Order: sequence, then structure tokens, then C-alpha cells
Amino acid sequence: MQTKSHILGVLGGGQLGRMLIQTAINYNQDIHILDPDPNAPCKDLAQEFTIGLLNDFDTVYEFGSKCDVITVEIESVNTEALEKLVNEGKQVYPQPHILRLIQDKRAQKEFYVTNGIPTAEFILTANKAEVIRNANFLPAVNKLGKEGYDGRGVQVLRTEADLDKAFDAPGLLEKLIDFEREIAVTVARNASGDLAAYPSVECAFHPIANLVEFLFAPAGITKEIEERASAIAKEVILKLDMVGILAVEMFVTKDGEVLVNEIAPRPHNSGHHSIEANFTSQFEQHLRAVMNWPLGNTELRCPAAMINLLGEEGYTGPAVVEGKEAALAEKGVYIHLYGKKITKPFRKMGHVTLLDENVDNLKKRAQIIKELIKIKSTL
Repeated sequence: MQTKSHILGVLGGGQLGRMLIQTAINYNQDIHILDPDPNAPCKDLAQEFTIGLLNDFDTVYEFGSKCDVITVEIESVNTEALEKLVNEGKQVYPQPHILRLIQDKRAQKEFYVTNGIPTAEFILTANKAEVIRNANFLPAVNKLGKEGYDGRGVQVLRTEADLDKAFDAPGLLEKLIDFEREIAVTVARNASGDLAAYPSVECAFHPIANLVEFLFAPAGITKEIEERASAIAKEVILKLDMVGILAVEMFVTKDGEVLVNEIAPRPHNSGHHSIEANFTSQFEQHLRAVMNWPLGNTELRCPAAMINLLGEEGYTGPAVVEGKEAALAEKGVYIHLYGKKITKPFRKMGHVTLLDENVDNLKKRAQIIKELIKIKSTL
């Protein structure tokens, strides 16, 4: 472990940065934040908070030059500035070229093929016209190559009647997988080469917002599939030669295949439960990895469910949390609100972790908690 105090700079000041700071406080680790939003969730927690654009070269370079180690809580950042900082001796994790790869879903998919990582069949498309010319590939998922985030830039095209809504920009068509379940495995690696993987979690998505609505740990999969998923996730981070934490989202098909869907080189929604449910949270693990500290134990301490708290439909304005007290009266309920003052439909406002030793009870109780807590507005 480093003996002198190193400043960790984080590009992005949202809820992921907020939860990273919360764990860093335990280690007296100073964190500086750069974010364009003057009211970002990290604003009042960071040792230093800078307002600025994450994609602006000069802003990112100037911010990073005052830090010893730089990391991200969002992929959409200026990688050229980060590369210059690396060349000047700064430690940047994940490495800039990996961020550039992951910023482009087209490049991601080609990386999987080149490195023998199992993934769904796909076709790269330059524009809407090319999507239409590949109508025989439907049903498929149409994804923007760049700028997609939190369910945006992704849509399902089932029949030719859907082609009119195809993206008219560089992207891809990915074969629609008839999967049995969606899972995620989080892996971490430090600069010394230590590697650790978390147990698989099972994700259930909101039917409209295309965001994770529920997460269950452990995933309802066989030991064989668990081992395969863990091995694939480790292979991805090793083939990338990446330092940091990586969420690997995967499909488990009905015939038992495990296919990589997408990856995120940072703490991820699929790992929020780990704050209470695992010996080491994903946020502490991210801190350990980028600072090159020993990695923590990843075992699950107790079965858990995670419920995303999304802004209710029909409400935009100052946020009001309903049902918090009723939820807190339940055993094993841990509420995390993200400090966002304004709510809007489907905005991520917080999450709840629910612990229960009985796996069968988790899904029932998670649905009850979901109905208890509502994020609305005073307007």
C-alpha cells in the first residue's frame, strides 16, 4: 500500500462517485471530482469539486495535472487529455485506450470477436439505410456505436415494420438473443496483477426504461454456468490488460451458452448490493484496484436483492421520497439516496439493498419494497 497520501481524481460526480467517496473516507483518501453539474451528488462530499466539461481537453488535462491517480465514474470523457497525462507520468485507470474502446460499442464487439470472447452475432451498420438493407437479419437489437447510455441508444427491431425507427448513425445490429436470464459478473484487477471476481448476479430490467429494476444475488444459475461466467469475465479484463473494476453483462441462453453483452469499466448498477451483501463493496474494490492496494474478498455474506429507485412517471421537479419510513421498519433494508434534488421520470434517484437468508423470500420482499418507496415531486 502506498505510504504517502496520493490524490485520486475522478471524472464524473454522480452517484457512483458519491459512493466511492463514502468508502474512501474510511481510508482518509482524498478525492477530487470534476463534473459539469454544479449540483452533482459529489458536490458536498469531495475534498475538492471542480465544475467543468468531461469531454473538454483543456479542462480534463488541467484537472488531472493536480492529481496523482485519475479514474472515471462515466466512460464519456476526453481520452486524449488522459493519454497526455499518462505520458507525463500520471496514473490513469482504466487506461485511456480502454476507455476509447468501450466508448464505441462497435469496437467493443470487434474486440470480442478478435479475442475469442463469446458474444451475439452482429453486423456493423453505418446509417439507417444500411440497417434497412439488412432487414433479413431481424429480429435484432439496434445500438448506436457511441453516446448510448442508461438504456438510451438501444432499441429492438423485431420486424420490417420497425425499420423506420432505426438509428441514422454508425451503429450495429445485434441478433436478438432468446435468453433465459441476464447476469453480470464484476471483476477487478490492480496494477500488480492481482485479480478478483464477484459472484454472478441476476438482473431484471424495467420494461419501458431499459434500466435495471431489480438485481438478485446469487444468480439462479448452475455451478457450471457460474464458473463459465466468472472465467469469461476474468478473460475479458485480462485480454484488455485493464486496471480497475469491470462489470461484464452477459446473457445465459436457453441452451446454456454464456454470451457477453456489454462491459462497463467502472462501478456499475449491477454491483450496488455489494455495499451490504459482500465482504468488499465494488466501490472499495475500485478504490483498492486503482490505488494498487491489495484487493478485498469478494464473497457474498448473505443473499441480497437490489431495487433501483427511479423517478416516477408523471413527476418532474423537486424530489420527495414517499414510503421511506415504512421500508425502514422492515428487517434487512438499507436505503441509499443519491442526493439528487430534482426528479424526472426514470431518473436513478437511489437504490435499496434487501438482505434475507431465504433466497425464495427475496423476490417477494423486493417487490413489496418497490411498491413502498416512490420518488415523486412537489410540483
